Amino acid sequence: MSAPIKETAAVPAQRTTGTAPARPGSERSEGVVLNAFSHGFLALWALLIVLPLLWLVLSSFKTDAQIGGSAFGWPQHWSLGVFGRAWDKGIGDYFLNTVIVLVFSVPLTMLLGSMAAYVLARYQFWGNRFLYFFFVAGAMFPVFLALVPLFFMVKRLDMLNTYQGLILVYVAYSMPFTVFFMHAFFRTLPTAVFEAAVLDGASHTRTFFQVMLPMAKPGLISVGIFNTLGQWNQFILPTVLMQPQSGDDPERYVLTQGLIQLQQQMGYASDLPVLFAGVTIAMIPMLVVYLSFQRQVQAGLTSATLK
Repeated sequence: MSAPIKETAAVPAQRTTGTAPARPGSERSEGVVLNAFSHGFLALWALLIVLPLLWLVLSSFKTDAQIGGSAFGWPQHWSLGVFGRAWDKGIGDYFLNTVIVLVFSVPLTMLLGSMAAYVLARYQFWGNRFLYFFFVAGAMFPVFLALVPLFFMVKRLDMLNTYQGLILVYVAYSMPFTVFFMHAFFRTLPTAVFEAAVLDGASHTRTFFQVMLPMAKPGLISVGIFNTLGQWNQFILPTVLMQPQSGDDPERYVLTQGLIQLQQQMGYASDLPVLFAGVTIAMIPMLVVYLSFQRQVQAGLTSATLK
């Protein structure tokens, strides 16, 4: 009788144990496969970005015959003279116009956007959520739908083909994203510091500029880089607003317009190295800015989540 008792007792024991745990070797192999897939995807993505940029820079050192004969060949003669020719053909003026606009538009966007985001994030008042969603809705509004009324509005203000007109439009265009980003960042800052500043007698202005704004420095750097990249590469807005109204008006084209203008000036006399050199000149400053502040950008994007 003892044999059947032992057999039946073993059956429930086998059922209660459930499924066998996964072996450490299988988990390690799955992790290796996942890491290999993710690293391979990132490497492929990096090649898709780096190779066209490298081809563009190398093509600026070639001649038209070399580009037509072997587009992917190595330059035979290395010379920076083509960059001088591109600069003399107008790229220098277009570059200066772009810098003038961004020197004023980016700081104004950061100042007004951070102030609006701070008030919406820290002060409760009637209509707070309505104003916040009003700003957010502006980011979802296609700019193409506003080109015609925007043109006539700027024209009535007599600001067509002027720096100040394009600066104001850039600020309005970048405000929704700036408010959305900084609103989330200001909400993550510790409330105790804000309350301590108020109890010490600091005014609202002093609390914002001397206490809260320095604490939001990672977010400011991140959104500042995004605004700089977006406004530097903007094409449709300056194309509509920066057109000479008469023969006496100067051409205040920005870089994106200037590259198209440079291509049109060539006509049938192709000078592709000059065009490639102009694109390289327009591209290098943004690469330098991003590579210089990439750690701050990553810190600003992740700090809100970590907090």
